[in-house]
Amino acid sequence: MLASRVFGLVGRRSICTSLCLRAHGHAGIVKAEDYTLPAYVDRRDVPLPEVAFVRDLSAQQQALKEKEKASWSALSVDEKVELYRMKFNESYAEMNKGTNEWKTILGGVLFFLGLTGIILIWQKHFMYGTIPHTFSEEWLSAQTKRMLDMRVNPVEGISAQWDFDKNEWKK
Repeated sequence: MLASRVFGLVGRRSICTSLCLRAHGHAGIVKAEDYTLPAYVDRRDVPLPEVAFVRDLSAQQQALKEKEKASWSALSVDEKVELYRMKFNESYAEMNKGTNEWKTILGGVLFFLGLTGIILIWQKHFMYGTIPHTFSEEWLSAQTKRMLDMRVNPVEGISAQWDFDKNEWKK
């Protein structure tokens, strides 16, 4: 029972894999990219990448590489630039040039702040009720007067700071 189940799963897996490969137009097994080989990366802190930017040279580029082995004074400026571009994708000036990415980030931050503000306004308008009457100035003054009449916390509290003879706050 177990063996038939295992062979059934393996058989289904092999059929799915072969159908998947055929569906993508591959005649045989797909050769995956070898990620163990060094890759080209333009970075300011790594001035010399491990591999050249252009790996597969055309016939014109191979002829230019052969011409490079001779005297560099025989090369034109355009040929020197083309040799540089075969080795590097960007120069330091191009890497250090600012981008406009900060505008996108600032726009995104302002968008989400605006969205948050709209949500807060909507919540205040539709979800929360009116402010309780205990927050009004009249209620607070009446509550303070009641606490003073009851002489609440006379040693260090509110009653200690009230002058009962002059009927005003102590200075």
